[in-house]
Amino acid sequence: HAGRTETCSLPAPLPGSVSSAGGNRCVDAAEACTADAQCQRLRSEYVAQCLSRAAQEGCPRARCRRALRRFFARGPPALTHALLFCPCAGSACAERRRQTFVPSCAFSGPGPAPPSCLESLNFCQRSRVCRPRLLAFQASCTPAPSAPDGCLRDQRARCLRAYAGLVGTAITPNYVDNVSARVAPWCDCGASGNRREDCEAFRGLFTRNRCLDGAIQAFARGWPPVLLDQTASLCHPDCSAVARSWLTATSTSQVQVIL
Repeated sequence: HAGRTETCSLPAPLPGSVSSAGGNRCVDAAEACTADAQCQRLRSEYVAQCLSRAAQEGCPRARCRRALRRFFARGPPALTHALLFCPCAGSACAERRRQTFVPSCAFSGPGPAPPSCLESLNFCQRSRVCRPRLLAFQASCTPAPSAPDGCLRDQRARCLRAYAGLVGTAITPNYVDNVSARVAPWCDCGASGNRREDCEAFRGLFTRNRCLDGAIQAFARGWPPVLLDQTASLCHPDCSAVARSWLTATSTSQVQVIL
């Protein structure tokens, strides 16, 4: 209409952040989430729960994990997955990715050493929240021998959804360092005794899973369209071209694939 100015809510660079110019896809993902009201509200909820009273009384882990489950269940998948699987080329980006979901509260345990993976697995199997999500992950991310990257084409999206569904459960996985894209739950197999093989098989669902690795790499290769489509949809149709131009400039030129 004449005289009316349409505005487009595009994410502005965070002060002092290393954004697209430095190839930090995790900053791009955070900025895109901030620009979406629903994503930002759900993200603020889990940040508040996972960091509240941490210094004085310790982490309210159950509330933190519940808020994380809500984030993935109700948030826009393109944006929630972009935060979880943002591809990184350097340690600064990878460390931001590892810290995205407050691992000190949601991922690691209360003690300095990780528990046995068998203990975590047993706890998950007794949980009405965790057990069906683990079964879904096992069914969706089972490597396909015939696929070059271990994951059938129509299987990749299901595998990533199932993996994201485990965040906020008793076996919440996360990146294990800031120099790779390796993931694992907070546990080890050092004290598993004569069940060492069972323990390693469970941990191998994350650390030796060709389908999961292939799905994450495929997401990295498709990174620009993921944010292009989502951010353009936040705008009035007249300004979608502006969003597309902005995201193309910030995302397309420096896509990095984790191998």
